[in-house]
Amino acid sequence: MNKELISYLPLLCKAQLFRGLSEDDMTRALQLFRAHVVGYSKGEFLHHAGSPLSEFAIVLQGTVQVCSDDLDGNRMIMATVQAGTAFGESLCFLKVPESPVYIFASEAAKVLWMRPDDLFTEGADAFRFSLQKHFTAVLARRTLDMNQRIQILSKLTLREKLNTYFTQLSYQAGSRSFTVPFNREDMAAYIGTNRSALSRELSAMKRDGLIDYHRQAFRILRDT
Repeated sequence: MNKELISYLPLLCKAQLFRGLSEDDMTRALQLFRAHVVGYSKGEFLHHAGSPLSEFAIVLQGTVQVCSDDLDGNRMIMATVQAGTAFGESLCFLKVPESPVYIFASEAAKVLWMRPDDLFTEGADAFRFSLQKHFTAVLARRTLDMNQRIQILSKLTLREKLNTYFTQLSYQAGSRSFTVPFNREDMAAYIGTNRSALSRELSAMKRDGLIDYHRQAFRILRDT
């Protein structure tokens, strides 16, 4: 294992894919996945829509966004991926020939790219079976994340969408106070609206005593 990867071992050990592995098993897993680190500057594309995604990745540093465009060309944020979190595993595993998403670095980032091909070869040993379970858990986590996104988008009004989103973040934080991982423009793209409408509704919810906020720090004051 090279020195750069060694410096990220504490982070990788907490990632769902590698959780519970010893250092020796981690080294073996990274070799199996043919892991390699790539750095990206802010705004640089990691993947373009319309082409297959042959590798999945874990963010080691910085933040990347997974996006798609609607029929009118408006950007929709599918996921904001921060350090220690995986992305692209579903499209990679299913070998989707034309990826519907594009991925870019929303800030300078380092990413650990991996290929799952050798994980599912015939005659897998006990180690590979164990790692397959880890990979399946990552896929299941992605399904849960998408279900949460569907819960937001299925709401009829903007206030209902925001209430659902804030409830999810509050639950994840274990507190009524939490941080939204978006600026206002990206937050609007994530919940399916525009920035002006979002700002008006946030101000109205604050005026109605439902929430308080300053920049990305939010607090639920009263349940609807």
